[in-house]
Amino acid sequence: MNGPAKVELLSVFFPMWNEEDYVERAVRAAEEECQRLVDVGEIAAYELLIIDDCSTDRTPEIADALAAADSRIRVVHHAVNRGLGGSIKTGFESVRGDVVLYTDADLPFEMLELRRALRVLRHYEADMVSAYRLDRTGEGPRRAIYSFVYNSMVQLTFGTRVRDINFAFKLIRRHVLEAARPVSEGSFIDAELVIRAQKLGFHIVQIGVDYFPRSRGVSTLSSPAVIRRMLKEMRELRAELAGLAPAAK
Repeated sequence: MNGPAKVELLSVFFPMWNEEDYVERAVRAAEEECQRLVDVGEIAAYELLIIDDCSTDRTPEIADALAAADSRIRVVHHAVNRGLGGSIKTGFESVRGDVVLYTDADLPFEMLELRRALRVLRHYEADMVSAYRLDRTGEGPRRAIYSFVYNSMVQLTFGTRVRDINFAFKLIRRHVLEAARPVSEGSFIDAELVIRAQKLGFHIVQIGVDYFPRSRGVSTLSSPAVIRRMLKEMRELRAELAGLAPAAK
């Protein structure tokens, strides 16, 4: 697939639940980098989208204030908490861009990497750029072991070639989202999107990026309930994919 030299509309969205400490910083960082990309002619326009997953802190208030001050910023509020998968699905359904980036509110990578990812997407005629963390020692041994086991399970079960499959840095062309359509409501959605895209024959390129662990708040991705849900959704996807054929290019 030969993509256009310039992205007409880049969409960046953040799933957020109780991220009052991060919401403004995340949006400002994305805004600054997207404007730089407009200035150098890498993209023609951009939009920033916040998916508020029924937060109980000041996240909705802060997000709405940001949107009121800039028409390029939009907010979607969930009436009930739907988890990471539900928030990412809402983001996919709500964005308007021909290329989409989603990431976490705590900015696990420097937003300057976005320009590099866009260049890789274009130069290598990729359908998706999936980043992996170059150094994960800041997470601690428990998370590192959990991640290694999880990535190994996904690779063995689905034959994936993507490392660090749950890392929240995926730059995706719209036609991939329209074809893949992940259904997971839990944290397995990251892996599901990659697995479906690979099964459908889309071209995925990987890049390594510096990683910045969360310094405030608590990540819930390694909680027992989240892990149980991921394993359940993994089993369901394995059964479904038996009849999935590559997409026509």
